[in-house]
Amino acid sequence: MRSTITVSIPQDVRKELDRVSDAEGISRSDIVRESVRDYLFLRQFRSLRKAMIPKAARRGVHTDQDVFDRVS
Repeated sequence: MRSTITVSIPQDVRKELDRVSDAEGISRSDIVRESVRDYLFLRQFRSLRKAMIPKAARRGVHTDQDVFDRVS
């Protein structure tokens, strides 16, 4: 089921959205929909990462290299 929302954006953002939409052959709605999905995914990722950092630190995992070393 789909629903419609109305969003107000500055004129310069609208122009850029239109430019990208034309250049990529993707509707504005598809770009906005994908942008919201990406935002929500990143928000969830950051929340999970924030919760995991203290647990990882207790196990001596502090850097990306530490993670890589553990899983390689």
